[in-house]
Amino acid sequence: MLPHPSDAARPAADDVDPALLAEGPREECGVFGIFAPGEDVATLSFYGLYALQHRGQESAGIAVSNGRRIVVHKDMGLVNQVFRETSLAALEGDLAIGHTRYSTTGASSWANAQPQYREVEQGGGLALGHNGNLVNTAELARRLELSPGNDSELMAELLARETVESGSLQAAILRVAPLLQGAFSVTVMDQRRLYAFRDPGGFRPLVVGRLANGGWVVASETSALDIVGAVTVREVAPGELVVVDEDGLSGHRFAEPSPSYCLFEWVYLARPDHRQDGSSVYSVRRETGRVLAREAPVAADVVIPVPDSGTAAAAGYADEAGLPYAEGLVKNRYVGRTFIEPSDTLRQLGIRLKLSPVAEVIEGQRLVVVDDSIVRGNTSRQLVAMLRAAGAAEVHLRITSPPIAHPCYYGIDMATRAELIGADLAVEEIREFVGADSLHYVSLDGLMGATPQEPDALCRACFDGRYPVAVPGEHEQLAQIKFDFDGAATPAASD
Repeated sequence: MLPHPSDAARPAADDVDPALLAEGPREECGVFGIFAPGEDVATLSFYGLYALQHRGQESAGIAVSNGRRIVVHKDMGLVNQVFRETSLAALEGDLAIGHTRYSTTGASSWANAQPQYREVEQGGGLALGHNGNLVNTAELARRLELSPGNDSELMAELLARETVESGSLQAAILRVAPLLQGAFSVTVMDQRRLYAFRDPGGFRPLVVGRLANGGWVVASETSALDIVGAVTVREVAPGELVVVDEDGLSGHRFAEPSPSYCLFEWVYLARPDHRQDGSSVYSVRRETGRVLAREAPVAADVVIPVPDSGTAAAAGYADEAGLPYAEGLVKNRYVGRTFIEPSDTLRQLGIRLKLSPVAEVIEGQRLVVVDDSIVRGNTSRQLVAMLRAAGAAEVHLRITSPPIAHPCYYGIDMATRAELIGADLAVEEIREFVGADSLHYVSLDGLMGATPQEPDALCRACFDGRYPVAVPGEHEQLAQIKFDFDGAATPAASD
């Protein structure tokens, strides 16, 4: 493994400034894995991560094995900032995993970037990438006297210890995975095999694809399979471990499935071209827009989306309502990352740094504005004010998710309950706060009906508070701790 310089030696990252980002839910992480002898697995992993960049923009990393040792390259920044041709050329082998990260809690730092690596006795090692969030991290850390900085570190340490005890990484996963509670879609590798496993609820997506030369790929979304030329074969089932080596792919059950697929993946998190259960995210979002048009018709002149997650739904709304569709807002795709400290003036500009109104579309028009969610309400309020300043006659907000009234503990940064405007205010009160002429959220039944999955197989805890996996009280969750060997306690992070 390459030596790890200290955090102090790392270059300063162009950190994401929260004031310059949308106030809505933030993505979590993307994982990728490939076993393809004879292929340039590092470059294919780079492209796979590029397709998963929307799931995390804080850091990126790739681990590669040549059959004898694992080499890891990771750093803060976007995928194309972390990797260059020279760094990819140094990652030689037939087997790799990759990760792009957004931390749902805890520090954004090089030490927390993934893949995580652990030495294992008998000369081997393992590398791990994780998407999700464990709800029993502190309990496991206390019980096993570990000192993880986040739940991904905890998993890597558990697997390394158990590999020593059981003699193989596969046996270790089958023993450790049932101990984990919460959401986890994980790729792991040793020197010779690729492993991928998914929690019994299947909260986060994880799919398997096949390359033309017979190699195998696993990834968070089908878009990552598409970009490397892999054909989608199937999903990793909830509660399943898949193993890939020179003999092919095999599946192993470690827990009975209890499907709790994240409903918000359909609304916002996944790319529009991701496919699951026979439907694309694009088609579900478009159908959700149609549902909104039936549930909340309004006299208007034009339908516009808040890009990008509102685009398909706005097209569906316009089609169902028989209204013109137009792009009334232009997104600045580069404002999310800044190399300068934002001043008060920049902060006051708020949403204007991210979106620009198209006056010719907006002026004098009664607008239906389609967006994916309202979390704290501040961005929606600024948006409505900006549209009015651009000359909109009326602004009617249509939201493709129900009111978010509960925090997510399964891997999405969605704020605490005290920060959620939908937790305590009625829809009419929210409308008054954001300043819209009308406001309508899609119904929960309407949203679930637009997906291909059965309602009982969907996690909608952020909307109705029904958590499929028990979680600590919010105060306890926010104060989850890790225990160092000297007994000191510090905040834990999750991915």
